Amino acid sequence: MATYMQIQEYVKKTYGYSAKSCWIAHMKEVCGLKPKMSARRYSPDSRVHPCPESKQTDIKEAFKHFNMI
Repeated sequence: MATYMQIQEYVKKTYGYSAKSCWIAHMKEVCGLKPKMSARRYSPDSRVHPCPESKQTDIKEAFKHFNMI
């Protein structure tokens, strides 16, 4: 499984923007993967910064590139 840094580098190189780690964690949950719980996360049931819909397909493509889904 790819690290958050690898996914961020791939998204930056391929799509030209920096993906936030909270977006990657949100998309891992959406795709059925088990993200680690951040120590800075306020509530395990809600997200302060969910992944924007316009970025979701890009991050899913990164998961596919790394054979995560």
